Amino acid sequence: MDRVIEKKKVTPKKVILIAAGAVVLVLVLYNLLFAEHSSKLNVDSKRVTIGQVSEGMFQEFIAIDGAVEPLKTFYLDITEGGRVEKIFTDDGKMVEQGDTILKLSNTTLQIDFMTRETQLYDLMNERQNSEITMKQDLIRKENDLAEIKYQLALANRKYERNKMLIGEKVISREEFEASKDEYDYLTTRKNLAERSVKQDAQLMNDRLKQLDESIRRMEANINMARNTLNNLYVTAPFTGQLSTLKAEVGESKAAGENIGQIDDLNGYKVKANIDEHYISRIHPGLAGTFDFNGKSYKVTVVKVFPEVQNNTFQVDMEFAEGAPEGIRRGQTLQVKLNLNDGAQAILLPRGGFYQSTGGNWVFVVNESSGTADKRQIKLGRQNPNYYEVLEGLQPGEKVVLSSYDSYGDIDQLELK
Repeated sequence: MDRVIEKKKVTPKKVILIAAGAVVLVLVLYNLLFAEHSSKLNVDSKRVTIGQVSEGMFQEFIAIDGAVEPLKTFYLDITEGGRVEKIFTDDGKMVEQGDTILKLSNTTLQIDFMTRETQLYDLMNERQNSEITMKQDLIRKENDLAEIKYQLALANRKYERNKMLIGEKVISREEFEASKDEYDYLTTRKNLAERSVKQDAQLMNDRLKQLDESIRRMEANINMARNTLNNLYVTAPFTGQLSTLKAEVGESKAAGENIGQIDDLNGYKVKANIDEHYISRIHPGLAGTFDFNGKSYKVTVVKVFPEVQNNTFQVDMEFAEGAPEGIRRGQTLQVKLNLNDGAQAILLPRGGFYQSTGGNWVFVVNESSGTADKRQIKLGRQNPNYYEVLEGLQPGEKVVLSSYDSYGDIDQLELK
């Protein structure tokens, strides 16, 4: 048997619940699709630094401190050690080339020099005495040779006469043989005497040459010793200012010790230390500028010292148009050293924001709404004043430059 199903009625209460649920659902969907989800932060505009993006010449440079030094400096080092006996001038004074600055005394060197001189005189006396003795012996042997030659001449006449007489049988055979033996004997003696004279003459010449060579070497040693004594006088190598002198009378100085320096005041240069990070980009010919007494002056790198010490290397720079009037040794100059020739670019002033963002994004000011919105950007090279903007910013836009450390993940700043 079929049963009749009773139709349920929609009550007002159910209608209200369904409507309320629909409203909630619409609100949720609207919030998800259309509502703004960015986080905001109220910031006092007086507490932030705002800079404007511009277009101009981007010059990549580094700022370095340079010290003014004389163009030429000679360091006074002691060649021979000794005790300071006398000082002829004071530091700070001008000296002429060859002027004596101080005198040292060294007893050991002085005694050595006198010993060498004595040895030289003894050697010269030995040479003279040897020459006299050898010449006397040579003269005596030449006299003996002359006597032998005389006797040989007599024996030769006797021998020749006896050869004729023996043919005529005037003299005996024995007398002829005796004259012949005497002639032969004197001939042999003459030959031996001549050889002896010649040999003695050669020996005398060789001996005198040896003595002369010994004297020459001894004189060279004497000259060296004399130069060593002369080194006890410290003299100025060129005309300039004796800027420092570290010596007192009676003070002992070791060989090689530095006692001061002389500066050539005819010109100046600038010596600077640069971070080793730039060593591959610094080369002779790079130009830089500095301000002095209200004017700008140019310098040029002329020498790069590749040795790195304490994470820096040194360069020498010369003034392009001569040293400015009034500049003095020891002054420090703030030099802007250009690393390239420069090119047109979009420029963003440097600021503390870079430490927080790495240059990947910034807050760009919207003056109409009084806010600053987060924007992704791309930066390139930098110098002490500007960053080079590659993407994300246009000239005329304003950017919050101060540090972002306290902003966290904020997407928008409300500038009050």
